[in-house]
Amino acid sequence: MTASAAPHKLIKSATGDWEVVIGMEVHAQVTSNAKLFSGASTAFGGEPNSHVSLVDAAMPGMLPVINEECVRQAVRTGLGLNAQVNLRSVFDRKNYFYPDSPQGYQISQYKSPIVGEGEVVLELDGGRSVTIGIERLHLEQDAGKLLHDQSPTMSYVDLNRCGVALMEIVSKPDIRDAEQAKAYVTKLRSILRYLGTCDGDMEKGSLRADVNVSVRRHGETTLGTRCEIKNMNSINFIGQAIEYEARRQIEIIEDGGSIDQETRLFDPNKGETRSMRSKEEAHDYRYFPDPDLLPLEFSQAFVDELKAQLPELPDEKKSKYINKYGLTPYDASVLVAHPDIATFFEVVAEHEGVNAKTAANWVINELFGRLNKDGLDIKDSRVKDWQLGSLLMAIATDTISTSSAKMVFDVMWKEGGGEPGEIIERLGVRQVTDRSQVQVQIDVLCLQNPEKVEQAKAKPQMLGWFVGQVMKRLGGKANPQLVSDMLKEKLGI
Repeated sequence: MTASAAPHKLIKSATGDWEVVIGMEVHAQVTSNAKLFSGASTAFGGEPNSHVSLVDAAMPGMLPVINEECVRQAVRTGLGLNAQVNLRSVFDRKNYFYPDSPQGYQISQYKSPIVGEGEVVLELDGGRSVTIGIERLHLEQDAGKLLHDQSPTMSYVDLNRCGVALMEIVSKPDIRDAEQAKAYVTKLRSILRYLGTCDGDMEKGSLRADVNVSVRRHGETTLGTRCEIKNMNSINFIGQAIEYEARRQIEIIEDGGSIDQETRLFDPNKGETRSMRSKEEAHDYRYFPDPDLLPLEFSQAFVDELKAQLPELPDEKKSKYINKYGLTPYDASVLVAHPDIATFFEVVAEHEGVNAKTAANWVINELFGRLNKDGLDIKDSRVKDWQLGSLLMAIATDTISTSSAKMVFDVMWKEGGGEPGEIIERLGVRQVTDRSQVQVQIDVLCLQNPEKVEQAKAKPQMLGWFVGQVMKRLGGKANPQLVSDMLKEKLGI
């Protein structure tokens, strides 16, 4: 699988145009209560070294036992990426010494991963799309964490994260600019969240990316020497790091130098990458099959059962929103970006009489505006989905006008919810829909303004004045459309 042809940004420089070639290794923490090879908790935020079993601490004689739920989550992720699920895979030891890895090696998968080739389809600005190939997905242990700010003379080790299951999702070098890279991580994170296999929280380290960047002159087919930018935990920083690293490599080559294959870190304060160490090759890790673990084998029936239980994924949901609800591709993309947003919208849109386009507009404009202003996620919204749905039902049944509904929404937000019907009565904004009340005001107005009646008959644009006067006489509570229709009937327009 290779990327479909799609325009991408070329970098213009003194000696011509350059192309960036990007591949990614995304480390996604598996959603599971226990670690990959032990029963220790995976809960975030515990006291240092409070979630560590004897296996995690690599005590003598302790043997790993595979967590079946982690296997299920990896298979479900593979299916969500339209990837080949391998019924037989092998766990290997990746040997290196680091203080936060007590075993002196990491249990990972090398030549025989649990998931093979797949794809992620990106939708870019201007209606363009590009397919990014997935090379593989394998399961492995996470390392612990070194704490360097607890003492001026020592570093401390917290092993709570040690042994937590990770899915390493390796893309093909199909990404061609920073915007595609950001779109790729965004889409991948969205798929994982819909599947429930990773919460995608980059601030907590649940999702991290290693970004491989190389450059070549436009038109060349040979790949350049790549540098790997490690442990990126922000989508915006990924874009900034790629832009900087590509420019850095181009300048070196144009000055007659060559690129050293190395691992680099991104400094967000300076907006630049810096050298960390020379890049290791696979043979440096002395991979070999872990002697404590048998090959992982499961049946096609096991895979088929998991496939049958997969939820509706972002692309399917977006198509439904466009075709069933009549939403624009942009609005549909916004609403399917996170499963919590999609669920909220669907609850609102399914209320009796509520128009889906109206629901989308209120969620995207009114609700998102308040959430962004107050720095809240949709799960913390002060107005719940059923409450917004009830408010939009009031609009659909002409109980209140749209402008009045915004007043009610404002009160609901400030008060942390509430029943829309009760607030409508309290504010006194229920619309007058009694035709007889409206008719009385129209008749009186026409009797008092005979010259304007004649003007309106000759010039229908004058009707707006009459509508405004009737609305004013009824305290702004009349349905404007009803007033307009009855005035046309009265004046014969």
